[in-house]
Amino acid sequence: MPPFATPKTPIETLAREFCEHLEIELARSSRTLESYARILKAFFDWGTIVRPEDITQDKVREYRLFLNRKQNRRGEGLKKNTQSYHAIVLRTFLKHLSKADVVTLPAEKIEVGKAEDRHIDFLEYDEVMRLIEASKDSPNRSQKSLRDQAMLELLFSSGLRVSELIGLDRAHVNLEKEEFSVRGKGRKLRIVFISPGAKQALLAYLEARSDVDPALFISFPKKGLVNRKNSKRETLRLTTRSVARIVKHYATKAGILKDVHPHTLRHSFATDLLANGADIRSVQAMLGHASITTTQIYTHVTNERLKEVHQSFHAKRKKERKI
Repeated sequence: MPPFATPKTPIETLAREFCEHLEIELARSSRTLESYARILKAFFDWGTIVRPEDITQDKVREYRLFLNRKQNRRGEGLKKNTQSYHAIVLRTFLKHLSKADVVTLPAEKIEVGKAEDRHIDFLEYDEVMRLIEASKDSPNRSQKSLRDQAMLELLFSSGLRVSELIGLDRAHVNLEKEEFSVRGKGRKLRIVFISPGAKQALLAYLEARSDVDPALFISFPKKGLVNRKNSKRETLRLTTRSVARIVKHYATKAGILKDVHPHTLRHSFATDLLANGADIRSVQAMLGHASITTTQIYTHVTNERLKEVHQSFHAKRKKERKI
């Protein structure tokens, strides 16, 4: 059901129009629409907001305090980034109202505040190789093993989001040119490149398939079992949860203690490029980031690694000099 499909108040009617604007003009995903609608609904319910003029600076300040002091059952508060996201959603909504000449609180009255630095988990190159090696079950490779290696190789060589990966069809991937186009967030098109290792893994996997399913990555039922879960589906295309389970399985098998997700390979792709001399604008293009500030988070990681190299180098020189 679309967000605010059955509005009960004037403010909910405006919120529905706002969500429709995000969907049509800005091509936001259904997930983003649901997130925005949930945050606005929570604010409306908390503040008994019925009309746009009910949104005041005092009301917003009180709600920000409420969010800051809110705790879950474990006694944990909302992260600062989550609180900032609530403010961003409300400010975006108010900007939309202003453009529609609706009298309400000016959007510039809401300050988002400084967000916390994001912690990026990534794998070192040797850890990625161990992860991929763990997918090779035996000399007589199964379809599942070939699929999993191809998937891991492609995630690391391309920096794809998991949603982009599972949306791929066999016809999308041009192995001859070693590149293909993909639509990312906001329906933006970008070119994705395939490494030699990923190309060989994909060729071996596709050659082993005898089905006619258009999806690039599909599920394989265990031998002797009917895949009832997928029997009513038109395609056996993998889901985001399936990919997450597969990646975590091989991380455990490879003895990697980090909490590894499909997005970890996207982070690893970006940090590996930057650590090996790629310029940040090129990495931004390959990741499909709309803003360079999103990509700059990886420079903090690579800068830390350079600092470690610098310190270890000088520590070694110090021992040689015997100061």
